[in-house]
Amino acid sequence: MGMTMTQKILARHCGLPSVKAGELVEAKLDLVMGSDVTTPIAIQEMEKYCLETVFDPEKIVLVMDHFAPNKDIQSAQNCALVRQFAQRTGIAHFYDGGRMGIEHALLPEQGFAAPGELIIGADSHTCTYGALGTFSTGIGSTDMAAGMYAGKSWFRVPAAIQVNLTGAFPPYVGGKDLILALIGMIGVDGARYKSIEFTGEAVSRIPIDDRFAVCNMAIEAGAKNAIFPVDQITLDYLAGRVTRSFSPAAADPDASYVCTIDINLSQLRPLLAAPHLPSNVKAAEHFRGLPVDQVVIGCCTNGRISDLRMAARILRGRKVARRVRCIIIPATQETYLQAMEEGLLEVFVRAGATVSMPTCGPCNGGHVGVLADHERCVSTTNRNFVGRMGAKNSEIYLASPAVAAACAVAGMIVSPEEVK
Repeated sequence: MGMTMTQKILARHCGLPSVKAGELVEAKLDLVMGSDVTTPIAIQEMEKYCLETVFDPEKIVLVMDHFAPNKDIQSAQNCALVRQFAQRTGIAHFYDGGRMGIEHALLPEQGFAAPGELIIGADSHTCTYGALGTFSTGIGSTDMAAGMYAGKSWFRVPAAIQVNLTGAFPPYVGGKDLILALIGMIGVDGARYKSIEFTGEAVSRIPIDDRFAVCNMAIEAGAKNAIFPVDQITLDYLAGRVTRSFSPAAADPDASYVCTIDINLSQLRPLLAAPHLPSNVKAAEHFRGLPVDQVVIGCCTNGRISDLRMAARILRGRKVARRVRCIIIPATQETYLQAMEEGLLEVFVRAGATVSMPTCGPCNGGHVGVLADHERCVSTTNRNFVGRMGAKNSEIYLASPAVAAACAVAGMIVSPEEVK
């Protein structure tokens, strides 16, 4: 029996000719990533066992993004602890202040992820890098500590779900709608500890930013990881970013899948995930007329330049409704600069939106947009759990940048094509 893309990558990193779903393996790591939230715990674990060195300072990336720039004394202390650890162990890839960005946008942008590589990160949305044909998955802080020290981690080889894509995205529909549609179909545990592997003739029509958005939210279906095949779109993105050699993995023709799910992109519509699960998915028009208090456009799911361009397309020449606080969060400094050069930031400000520095900010209820009691937010972030962005009785509706921008203008939930 052949292997899937994910299984091939794991086999290579274990030094084995093949692996099978369900097997426990120990694999070498190409990169370990942590944030200002998860790294302090990993450091404490290393100190508990008197582990003073890391396996390779060049293969660890630490990004201060969740509560940075520091929102309070505790977040400042956490960042200081990580900063001192990086200096002590010689970790050069420490991102803070004007160099930082939201980790899952920053790492691909800076060339830290490549096809065929194996990456772990102490954040559940590390599965984002599967857009580049990488096996990447989220782990806990204790596993991060072990990975930083040993350069290895253990895995149970995941079985795979094949998602076969046909057709092409209609106007105002993109990667966020695709992954919401999939999660709505299979539920938040429908891919539990499985690899979601995307195939089909439509893959070549899906832009790289949409692939990042899709893979980012695979964890919301319970998946261990998600992965796209490497094609010219992938290679074009990697050009000038990744100079080291890499070896993409392709699934064998006889690879085994738990099931195959067919999705025709042409039949997708602008979608929303209503409170309080990412699987509570319906067409945007189903919620039409619900008043909106806040709109957030950004985060590791949809804070890239194409997302900002789509938001600007709708906001240009229009005004954010007076009842709405619209917050735009470019995912990285590079994205911020590009948006500025293209005039997008002016569009946002003239529309009445607030433009933030790169930060996770409101996504996990950190800062820059925490919700009050009974407030409703339409957000391009990836989770809408109870109390995720603030008060426990607030509501989060997950959506694409197109839907979010349209709601900001209308002051209520609408589909993008309804904005006049």
